[in-house]
Amino acid sequence: MKPTIRDVAKLAEVSISTVSRVMNAPHTVVESKRIRVMEAIAQLRYQPNGFARGLIYKKSYMLGLLIPDIENLYFSGVIRGMQDACIKLGYSLMICNTDRDKERLLSYIDAFYEKQVDGIVFASDVLYPEYYEKLVGCRIPFVLVSSHSDEFDVPSVEVDDEQAAYDAVRFLVELGHREIGMIGFNHDNSVSGPPRYNGFVRALTEAGLERNIVKARFANHRFEHAYHAAHELFGAYPELTAVFCVADEFAMGAVSYLKDRGILVPGQVSVIGFDNLRMASMFIPKLTTIAQPIYQLGYRAAEKLHELLSTGAVAVTREKMEHKLIVRESSRERA
Repeated sequence: MKPTIRDVAKLAEVSISTVSRVMNAPHTVVESKRIRVMEAIAQLRYQPNGFARGLIYKKSYMLGLLIPDIENLYFSGVIRGMQDACIKLGYSLMICNTDRDKERLLSYIDAFYEKQVDGIVFASDVLYPEYYEKLVGCRIPFVLVSSHSDEFDVPSVEVDDEQAAYDAVRFLVELGHREIGMIGFNHDNSVSGPPRYNGFVRALTEAGLERNIVKARFANHRFEHAYHAAHELFGAYPELTAVFCVADEFAMGAVSYLKDRGILVPGQVSVIGFDNLRMASMFIPKLTTIAQPIYQLGYRAAEKLHELLSTGAVAVTREKMEHKLIVRESSRERA
């Protein structure tokens, strides 16, 4: 039979409350009793019941993560970072894939509420008012990762999307490119799409290349959508010598389209992505890209949520992490 906390208390010759304090606040127990309890736990191989512990301390030690597309390699890095932080901080992690479906997302919030999660990380999606109202109504603390809210005062951690896109396009300008296009996210369902487009516009404007601003096509978040957008973009503007893509998966779609058309990358067209997925250095040609600290974003989101749960506030509400330009084979100077 599985040992209970009563068995530990009996073997250590202490009260049940003393065993509980040793497990949850050991500094409050005198050393002699603490040692006896720890020896009894080891001898009996006692494992605390997490559910019962949650009932006592009003905590489940579980965090929820809402992600829009579990097949997207970007989120595997976020999940890994958050999982590692959870292990360090003593939480388990429950992951729900929303597919950017509002009804499904709202139902997942209800499920998190029923499971009594301590808090939620909301990843890379627009915080619509109905989401905010549901979370606040359920009294579940939450933070945003790879997202932010201009409308609501919610803790968040992300990169500066506008500046990162600006740096990518400025790099293409510095390589001598004057005919530059973009494949971006549809703005109606993307939190990062508008600022990355704004960075594209600012870099072109500063370089006196405003005529290129119209040379953009927008897609949903998949490779095949980017492939089709590249077809539309080069069909309308065959003079392009460089393309900024707002995701590495988009850059791979663009390169694949160009390869199918017999257009050399980077010999005739330079392509730059965004994210620095693991695949970016395995793809042929290896992608020049803007690197987000994907793992660190997930790790920091969990830490930020823990801070909110522990103190009721966070030191920095809207936290920005550093991005970096990684130059590889898919870009070159304009001949």
